[in-house]
Amino acid sequence: ETMHYPLAINACLSFLGMLVTLKVIPQFGEVFMKAGFKGKDLNKAVQKEIPESAGMISGAMFLIIMFLFIPFPFLEYWVSNKPQTDHGFPHGEFVEFLGALLSISCMIFLGFVDDALSLKWRHKLWLPTIASLPLLMVYFTTFDLTTIIVPKPFRPFIGLSIDLGLLYYVYMGMLAVFCTNAINILAGINGVEAGQSLVIGLSITLFNLLELSGDFREDHVFSLYFMIPFCAVCFALLYYNWYPSQVFVGDTFCYFAGMTFAVVGILSHFSKTMLLFFIPQILNFLYSVPQIFRLVPCPRHRLPRFDPKTGKLGMSYSRFKTSELNVIGVLILRVCSILRIADVRSGVGEDKQYTECSNLTIINFVLKILGPTHERTLTIYLLTIQVLGSVVAFFIRFQLAKIFYDI
Repeated sequence: ETMHYPLAINACLSFLGMLVTLKVIPQFGEVFMKAGFKGKDLNKAVQKEIPESAGMISGAMFLIIMFLFIPFPFLEYWVSNKPQTDHGFPHGEFVEFLGALLSISCMIFLGFVDDALSLKWRHKLWLPTIASLPLLMVYFTTFDLTTIIVPKPFRPFIGLSIDLGLLYYVYMGMLAVFCTNAINILAGINGVEAGQSLVIGLSITLFNLLELSGDFREDHVFSLYFMIPFCAVCFALLYYNWYPSQVFVGDTFCYFAGMTFAVVGILSHFSKTMLLFFIPQILNFLYSVPQIFRLVPCPRHRLPRFDPKTGKLGMSYSRFKTSELNVIGVLILRVCSILRIADVRSGVGEDKQYTECSNLTIINFVLKILGPTHERTLTIYLLTIQVLGSVVAFFIRFQLAKIFYDI
């Protein structure tokens, strides 16, 4: 019963934080624009400038909620009249809590640096790696379990479990890098970054609630301490980022959201399940690999192309000289063309020396299937895909997992 009381306090603080965020975002818009944090909404007929990096406000409010909340999970130990040795203050849990907040704080700061300096992609990969170091150190000092259970079909060959040692820490570091950048590359239209983050956050929250009666209750309570405030501030941000957007969320929000998911996945020990809620992001990443790793030329921005005549969005294209492609690039484009997963046009231009390829993102793929679509409708389709991804994730976790693991 003692656990219900901190969760109730957390929910109340989160609700208040959401109301404050709804109030504060419009008030700080002018401040952000004067400081140079502004951008044009390119997918509109009238391209007016709106405030950018509003994710900083929701991130700051999340930290305020969490800082105010710090005493409550441990209040019963502090107000107890028993000697310190009797009631055994959970120093490990306290360190995990503070370490998690330190990693999220680092990520919000580094995300804001990215928004201010417009860092290159090769730098962006290092930011989550640096911010995850406190998290990995906390895991090492408090838990340090690097053994994984082997799926049933492979047990006759490998055994019941394997100790990955240092490789497990590499995996957790890469998880933080993936979570932050996966949200960042599925972006470019109003409401999609905050929307997908809210769906993932609510999915994790539901998973935690379903597991509260299980053997690992405390791990899921720990996750809820972070997910409830996150969903609250994320909803407030989505309210202003929804079509027609009044603010842009900025890279700050993508980093903040990704690191928050990584923190709960790692410290609450359900990183594999958490990755299941990223199914659309994983598919988008795999689809984008040729452009991300420059096997096929990639423009700086891959957002859809706006048609001012119809007011709808269509596929955007990358245009490049055919001679610039290497053998791997030619092979990738041929496969994409045969499978019809991208629109490839060869012999383009006056001298027929150019090739055009639709940008390899899920947003473009949806537009390829549906044709030109209104921006709001496109966001709704993408969030529907995200919800369906979560439904599949729950099915895998609670049904298919029985085939591979003893649950």
